[in-house]
Amino acid sequence: MQVFASIEHLQTNGQVESANRVLLRGLKRRLEKAKGTWADEVPRIMWAYHTIPQSTIKETPFSLMYESDAMIFFEIQESSPRFQNFVAKESNEERRVNLYLFDKVREEAHIKVEALKRSAEYKHKSKLKPRKFQVVDLVMRKAHPYQLENKLSPKWTGSFCVIEVLRNGAYKLETFEGGIIPRTWNEANLKFYFS
Repeated sequence: MQVFASIEHLQTNGQVESANRVLLRGLKRRLEKAKGTWADEVPRIMWAYHTIPQSTIKETPFSLMYESDAMIFFEIQESSPRFQNFVAKESNEERRVNLYLFDKVREEAHIKVEALKRSAEYKHKSKLKPRKFQVVDLVMRKAHPYQLENKLSPKWTGSFCVIEVLRNGAYKLETFEGGIIPRTWNEANLKFYFS
């Protein structure tokens, strides 16, 4: 039995990019005039991000982490309704109930995230057009980052001939001069070449 590996570009799941996009959007809104003070605004924007319920899980990241809702600065002041209506005994009982239910809240958030991932995966797969190549098909392969000199460099290289179809979308290629490409290539990194 032979095992084949295809070259792939590692891709992230987009969580960091998504969080950075939220951070940048918040910075742009807060810094209409004073663009040089962005570093002072980052903690406030991060606090807002962690204490506002997320659209996917309907919970705040702070509450999922610390098992309690956060209080903002204005709620700590004596004039706020939350401060005036505070009763220590009721608060302790409510805290015990919250701790008891916390695992269920976290599990529900996990289920919502998984459902969202599966929905996004289904939408993505429904739009994909599968590429199946045959032996002797002419293809181009995606260029490696080291082959790209600048932004205007071609994103696809060469024209190659498929010489062997392997399983799981892997293909062996050769050049027109008959030189066999040493590695296998995944169908995601190939496209048809039309001369």
